[in-house]
Amino acid sequence: MGFMQKQVFRLGFSLLVAFWLALGALIQPAAALTDEQKLVSEVWRIVNRSYLDETFNHQNWSQARQKALEKPLKNQEAAYAAIQKMLKTLGDPFTRFLDPEQYRSLQVNTSGELTGVGLQIALNPETGKLEVVTPILDSPADAAGIQPRDRILKIEGILTENLTLDEAATRMRGPVGSSVTLVIERDGIGEKEVKIVRDRIELNPVVADLRFSPQGTPIGYLRLTQFNANASMELAHAISSLEKKGADAYILDLRNNPGGLLQSGIEIARLWLNSGTIVYTVNRQGVQGSFESFGPALTDDPLVILVNEGTASASEILAGALQDNGRATLVGETTFGKGLIQSLFELSDGSGLAVTIAKYETPQHRDINKLGIKPDTVISQASITRAQIATAEDLQYQAAVELLKTNSVLAGVESSP
Repeated sequence: MGFMQKQVFRLGFSLLVAFWLALGALIQPAAALTDEQKLVSEVWRIVNRSYLDETFNHQNWSQARQKALEKPLKNQEAAYAAIQKMLKTLGDPFTRFLDPEQYRSLQVNTSGELTGVGLQIALNPETGKLEVVTPILDSPADAAGIQPRDRILKIEGILTENLTLDEAATRMRGPVGSSVTLVIERDGIGEKEVKIVRDRIELNPVVADLRFSPQGTPIGYLRLTQFNANASMELAHAISSLEKKGADAYILDLRNNPGGLLQSGIEIARLWLNSGTIVYTVNRQGVQGSFESFGPALTDDPLVILVNEGTASASEILAGALQDNGRATLVGETTFGKGLIQSLFELSDGSGLAVTIAKYETPQHRDINKLGIKPDTVISQASITRAQIATAEDLQYQAAVELLKTNSVLAGVESSP
């Protein structure tokens, strides 16, 4: 073989080797993902598959995954931090990562935001601030004068702006008899320090009483403080009892009711409705499902519902259902505006992920989230004490009684032979 041929052969052979090396690089399996990277990918996939907003807050969601994985994740803490950073880009405080301890705690208490001081809390999606939805009736927070929409700035000296919802709830929990100091901010009064002694929270969801209007109309007064597993059964018993006692009209007080179980809200709507849609659930594909009422209602008597800015979630579903179906008149102030549905996913390492998968719409397709529900009769009221609820000092209650005076007369005319 001549010199030139040898050179060409060597060059050809070199190119061939280079080609095979390059091909080898292409077909070689990608390096296996570490456990930390797998966890980030697992979270990314769940959000990718089920998150309500298909624009992912107007961003390229695949790029968010790449960004989260571009730096080596040395340990579990680094993976958790990368996941939280990735989820933060969605701009949705309700879609959140829960470490194993927070996830276990959330499973024990389905709302996850009920604490040892008796506060229902949420992150305001507009401001990002930690807000009180409502204090639970007769809880330590209620006794300390905490009010709906109070902003919690500090818990035991720690700024809440650096805490997730679940971290804030964890810091407020603690043994009965121990205390926690909060710094709250309220419109009109500025910042204020409040010390609360933790206690066991007793939840009796229904208060029922037969009252009489100045004209002598027997009114069934019902106050519902939350939607737990017993609420529907307790309320049904209360309505039946008031019917037997001769109630001709009803006031259902949902003020400062932070919600609870969706199913409980639906069952309670069915106690009042003979037929009609109660709520629609809408995912990113459009209308996903609806819940209907089949009747018969326990009573057809006139109904006024009292609402305020502490009326949230399942309470808004109930109020919206009865307002849209023409079954009740709403009195008070515009409700809180929490109309998103979260689903809980367990991750491979025992941690958890809460993801916003759908939203609620009222029977007339009104979106509750951030907007709330506006009452038919708007009556603003300064904060009143627990003892003043449903008394002469309670302007919203008095407006409801006045309204029922007119309604009862009309109902009496229509039903008379």
